[in-house]
Amino acid sequence: MTTITVTAKGQVTLRKDLLKHLGVRPGDRLEVDRLPDGRIEVRAARPGGRIEDAFGMLHRADAPSLSLADIERIAGEGWAGKR
Repeated sequence: MTTITVTAKGQVTLRKDLLKHLGVRPGDRLEVDRLPDGRIEVRAARPGGRIEDAFGMLHRADAPSLSLADIERIAGEGWAGKR
């Protein structure tokens, strides 16, 4: 078991091995749940979402609308080195 010290400001620092175990790096977030028996549960906050959230992600208002045929033609030219 790892022991962690609480600072005068009420802060704790997790050791590198604990952060590695959680799979978090600087800037990542942690989720903390209070359990009824006075314990807490800490886990990496993983972004959740639905596939629908990704729809339109690449849309640009200033970009032309392309048909599937246009996309296939452009992709073919790219593979043929015609850029």
